[in-house]
Amino acid sequence: MISRHRIRPIIKKEFRQIVRDRRSLGVLLVVPAFMLIMFGYALNYDVRHVKLAVFDQDHSTQSREFTEQFIHSEYFDEVAAIHSSREIDTVISGQIARVVVVIPQNFSQDILASRPVKVQVLVDGANATTAATAAGYLAAMTQDYSTKITLEALAHYGVSKPALPIDYRPRVWYNPELTSPRFLVPGLIGFILMISTVVSTSLSIVREREKGTLEQIVVSPIHPMELLLGKTLPYVLISLISTTLILITGYFLFNVVVRGSLALLYLETLLFIFCGLGVGIFVSTVSDKQEDAFMLSSTLAMLPTFMLSGFSFPIRNMPVPIQMITYLNPARYFLTALRSIILKGVTISSVWQETLFMALFAIWITTVSWNKMRKSGFRV
Repeated sequence: MISRHRIRPIIKKEFRQIVRDRRSLGVLLVVPAFMLIMFGYALNYDVRHVKLAVFDQDHSTQSREFTEQFIHSEYFDEVAAIHSSREIDTVISGQIARVVVVIPQNFSQDILASRPVKVQVLVDGANATTAATAAGYLAAMTQDYSTKITLEALAHYGVSKPALPIDYRPRVWYNPELTSPRFLVPGLIGFILMISTVVSTSLSIVREREKGTLEQIVVSPIHPMELLLGKTLPYVLISLISTTLILITGYFLFNVVVRGSLALLYLETLLFIFCGLGVGIFVSTVSDKQEDAFMLSSTLAMLPTFMLSGFSFPIRNMPVPIQMITYLNPARYFLTALRSIILKGVTISSVWQETLFMALFAIWITTVSWNKMRKSGFRV
């Protein structure tokens, strides 16, 4: 029969070991703090302050008005004024500017005469994401300017306030400022939880095997389930504390507000923690050294969480075979549920499928790990 009196000493021993072991302490404290700062500030998908150069061959009031809409926005910074076509290649190839706007001669004359004007935009495509986004910004701003000129021309001919075919009024929900931290901080919780559970749990059990103390525990009156509970409960507590600290830090540093239920958020977190603990126990059953455990846990947990969960790369952009693999990754479902709860404030009815999968995965990986431990010599 499982006894809490036998579990308590194991928990105390594990906490002492965590404090004494600088490696475990670094993984649990230093790495999460570093990751929060790095991903919150350094990793940013917002495309702003793109370097812009202008080759104005018209030098008119209209051409300056046209270019000022780019320069006075937060998306572009004018870094150079080009005076001849020979300078364009030097500016782009030398990375002085990523975008060059070429305004032709007679720009103002054609505008005033209501004739179409061809404006050339050259974009450095070395960074595909920045290039595509910058081109989209330029197209939208140019369209706005064209609409303005059209309305002014119609007003000049006596047509006041004509109705446009489409009244386009975009409104962004859940993340109006379109800031990356609001998208990344929830994903960071999943990444840090994987470090706290899979890596730490596997290293803890393998460390006992390396020191020879695991065999002593096996022949003691302690039940294997009591050993597992004593070994994993400290990391459950630490993981919950890490989640809370990330949410608090995300609120004060990045204005990430939890719009949904905190109870539902911690329920999803607990399910994901159990998934990570199951993977960590499995790694410990097939590893004899801490170095092997760290490498295997990184391969099975950390890399899939970072690469195949939607944390940093959109799953829809991946090849179909890779997308199929992501369906086996519990981090994919956890991040979907977490972002929905934090950003959208959804209820369990919206994330029940993710919840069900994580529960099934936790049961499956725990069962597999338990059976492997039985075969490795544990009494049951």
